[in-house]
Amino acid sequence: MSRDARWKALLELLVERGRLDVEEAAAELGVSSATIRRDFDQLAEQQMLVRTRGGAVVHGVSYELPLRYKTARHASEKQRIAQAVAALVTPGTAVGLTGGTTTTEVARALAVRPDLASGSPALTVVTNALNIANELAVRPQFKIVVTGGVARPQSYELIGPLADGVLSQITIDVAVLGVVAFDVTHGAAAHDEAEAAINRLLCERAERVIVAADSSKLGQRAFARICASDAVDTLVTDTAADEDAVRSFEEAGIRVVAV
Repeated sequence: MSRDARWKALLELLVERGRLDVEEAAAELGVSSATIRRDFDQLAEQQMLVRTRGGAVVHGVSYELPLRYKTARHASEKQRIAQAVAALVTPGTAVGLTGGTTTTEVARALAVRPDLASGSPALTVVTNALNIANELAVRPQFKIVVTGGVARPQSYELIGPLADGVLSQITIDVAVLGVVAFDVTHGAAAHDEAEAAINRLLCERAERVIVAADSSKLGQRAFARICASDAVDTLVTDTAADEDAVRSFEEAGIRVVAV
């Protein structure tokens, strides 16, 4: 296992469990305790975790794993969700994409759709995610609009009043939200309040809002609300979604697509 893969696995375990000891992590990853101690020390230097005697704990109370360290958790689910979301986008329209692993997959699914291979433009994509803009900018048939703002390292999203200025001047047909939590009562949410504020504005500028979220995000709460559930038209998730949760979304008037 490479160092990068090991670090990603360690950080994901840490997010899931809150704390890890050296022996536990070494057994999980099949490496020596000395290797894990060195990894913990190096990750602590990058402020990715807090070192403790014999192990490590997450950095802070509300912890978000940076996008660059996320492995392919729920990868097949996210790809299926992305294909289903992309199928809901009509050629020639304007679509807004927030940052995140699932919305990045949506961007990739849109990029390879045969009916979007040409056009003037085939699609207008508005995004505050630098990685998504970077991937789609090489598609000449796509018109890419990137908001201004300050880059947030964890998610590659642009946030702040400069992003507000661009979004307040445009109208889009559909906004696709990547979320860390979606609950009927508490709505769609993100870890960071500035990120949530930009995503909220993107929703307000859209005729239709789609939440793209794998089943692990449903029924969960997070610190910063993006929008209420009644602002969402469609939820695209995977077939592992809890039946009661799906029913509650449908009863709230949200169309649920499970793939």
